[in-house]
Amino acid sequence: ELIDSISRKLQVLREARETLLEDIQANNILGEEVEAIVKDVCKPNEFDKFKMFIGDLDKVVNLLLSLSGRLARVENALNNLDENTSPEEQKQKLLTQQHEDAKELKENLDRRERIVFDILANYLSEENLADYEHFVKMKSALIIEQRELEDKIKLGEEQLKCLTDSL
Repeated sequence: ELIDSISRKLQVLREARETLLEDIQANNILGEEVEAIVKDVCKPNEFDKFKMFIGDLDKVVNLLLSLSGRLARVENALNNLDENTSPEEQKQKLLTQQHEDAKELKENLDRRERIVFDILANYLSEENLADYEHFVKMKSALIIEQRELEDKIKLGEEQLKCLTDSL
């Protein structure tokens, strides 16, 4: 019964992943349309700022998610171990510092987002500017949602494997 329940849950999660991938593809198409308009209307250096911001958005959001997950796993491991676990504590300190650095990168990225928005506001129509804002907002949200779904699927698959191995 538990195996059937987890299998059904995994199927629902995989279907959600397919829908999410369609949403990501649609957002990427919107991004390409916005990029084409920005390239046509902006100066080359302004377009470069736009491109660099969009590229860094992906990297910083993924970095934050990765470090947050790793930090949570290390903290869980520390909570489950003895007091004499110096290597784990060092790992935690390193990950905490990396996470703080990544948050600074995100703050810097947020400032750059405002700069790019101000540049684009001078060139784009309200509708195109709204498309840009929607694209940027959804890009981050979809990355986060995709990571969460992948983690849930991985956990479900691990649970299913453990259950079937125990039978």
